[in-house]
Amino acid sequence: MSQDTALISAACEARQHAFAPYSQYRVGAAVRTSQGHIYRGCNVENKSYSLTICAERAAVFNAIQAGEQDFEAMAIATEDGAAPCGACRQVLAEFAPELSILVVTAQTPPTSTKTSLKLLFPDHF
Repeated sequence: MSQDTALISAACEARQHAFAPYSQYRVGAAVRTSQGHIYRGCNVENKSYSLTICAERAAVFNAIQAGEQDFEAMAIATEDGAAPCGACRQVLAEFAPELSILVVTAQTPPTSTKTSLKLLFPDHF
């Protein structure tokens, strides 16, 4: 299994754990570190919507709590192949402005489009 295939698979698996009772929009993300470790995250909604956490940030925060901050690539799995929101782009830019991103449509089999954080968010803070 290639590194990208493993990353896509991890994002699709994480999506299955999403808690999205309000929007029904489930997102899974997986980030790969320079050490080759993969950390997962899913979106977790809250009635007070501003307290919702996105899958991308959840994956990054999982990696950080494990002591890793050197990110190479991320896969984001949604039903329609959505790119990260602005808040997630800013968080990702703090750690990996050159991050490779796989935008995944979670179907069987999943399809993906490769892009980069630099293309999605060229003028970050």
